[in-house]
Amino acid sequence: MKDIAQRAGVSESAVSFALNDRPGVSEVTRDRVRRVAEQLGWRPSTAARALSGEGAATVGLVVARPAATLGVDSFFLQLISGIQEVLAERQLGLLFQVVEDVDAECAVYRRWWAEHRVDGVLVVDPRTDDPRPELLDELGLPGVVIGGLAGTHPNLSQVRADDAAAMAAVVGRLHELGHRGIVHIAGLGALAHTDRRIRSLRAEAGRRGLTGVRSVTTDYSDTEGAAVTRRVLVGEAPPTALVYDNDVMAAAGAAVVAGLGLSVPGDVSIVSWEDSVLCRMVHPWLTALSRDTLAFGRLAARELTALLDGAAARSVPMPLPRLIERESTAPPPLTGA
Repeated sequence: MKDIAQRAGVSESAVSFALNDRPGVSEVTRDRVRRVAEQLGWRPSTAARALSGEGAATVGLVVARPAATLGVDSFFLQLISGIQEVLAERQLGLLFQVVEDVDAECAVYRRWWAEHRVDGVLVVDPRTDDPRPELLDELGLPGVVIGGLAGTHPNLSQVRADDAAAMAAVVGRLHELGHRGIVHIAGLGALAHTDRRIRSLRAEAGRRGLTGVRSVTTDYSDTEGAAVTRRVLVGEAPPTALVYDNDVMAAAGAAVVAGLGLSVPGDVSIVSWEDSVLCRMVHPWLTALSRDTLAFGRLAARELTALLDGAAARSVPMPLPRLIERESTAPPPLTGA
């Protein structure tokens, strides 16, 4: 503050008024102070605001998923690692809580807001009918939605993932290989990204004239992933390709295929939505959609710190995941190699 005051030719109190957007200085002085601050690379210190009673120096993350399934999901571990990298740079803490459902999550937001526990929140797993954006708008609690919602909200930025285009790419590649029977073993049906993937699958199937294509929702666990895999493979008109919404279900599905006396990819091709070490620990190695989940977390955290610094809410796209083809995909039986 002293350096900015000297460079701008004003008092330190004027710098404080200008940078905290308080009355007491002219607009000309305010603009000059802000230009100098930008030149010097100044950023607001949330930790300092907390010490002065103006902030909590903490952001919140609530996950409304069963703890048992969350514990085996590599996506969240990498996402939180990316978030934490940025928060550590800013000396911000992360308050993390797992709850049963969205109603419980909303109750946590109300409590955090009333107790001034957090300065903002990171919102995961957007729903098709989601009460959280309106609640956060009502509370005036800044937030970043990871995954993307329909519409805009004044206090919420969005880091969007194009699940529809990613699913279209997967279906297109399987179709090129000759697959006509494809089952998508999806995650939780209430999630917006699950809905986007299912809709995209249907649209691509309709566009390509595929009738043996469908989605089945699960809880993301290896148990349900395995159960659904067994059910569709022993039923009528079994698929020749399976697309799983995470790596854990894909690995469990590969084990079921082997247990049924079938082979991957000779009888069934497998694609995992998330790439991870697990995809390279099973045999054969699994074809997977790969995205930089650490970067996903970093971007979400940076968008939240920008909101806390006074930036306007905005929507930011993530790069489209890349399909990494490994040993688990091939032409289906009787179509040739």
